Amino acid sequence: MDFRTILAELARREVDFVVVGGVCAVLHGVPTSTFDLDLVHARDAENRRRLIEALRFLEACYREHLPKRLEPTEEDLASGGHMLLMTSAGPLDLLGTVSGGGEYADLVPESGWLEVGDALRVRVLDLEALIALKEETGREKDRAQLPLLRQTLEERDG
Repeated sequence: MDFRTILAELARREVDFVVVGGVCAVLHGVPTSTFDLDLVHARDAENRRRLIEALRFLEACYREHLPKRLEPTEEDLASGGHMLLMTSAGPLDLLGTVSGGGEYADLVPESGWLEVGDALRVRVLDLEALIALKEETGREKDRAQLPLLRQTLEERDG
C-alpha cells in the first residue's frame, strides 16, 4: 500500500478529509502495521466532486466486486456508510461517519495537521480521539490495538 500517493492526490485536489484508523496511528508514531487507508470525508457536494475526481485518477473501484470494476459515484459519496475501495495505490476505506455517528465536521476539532513526507500536510485525528474511537467500536482488532496506542500516547506526553 502506498498511502502517501493517495493522500497526495487528495491534497492536490483539495479534498476535505480526516485520516483515521491504522495510518492515523502510524502517523502518530505508533509501531503498528495496517493494510488500508481509512478516511472520513466531508460529504458536501463540492467536496464530493473533488473527491470523485481524485478517485477516478486513482482508478478506484469497490473491492467486494473485484474483478468486476464497479466505480463509486458522487451519490455514493453522500452516504454515511463505508466504501471499501481498491485504488492503483492500494486499499482505501472511505467512511461517511465513524462509530457514534461522527462525521467529518465532528472530527475536525479533534484533529490536527501533520507533515507526511516532503511538502504534504494532511488532517489526522488526534491520538486521544483515535483511542476513544477504538474504545467505542469495541471490535476485537480495535481492542487489541488499544494498549499500543495508550503506550505511545503516554510516552509522547511523558
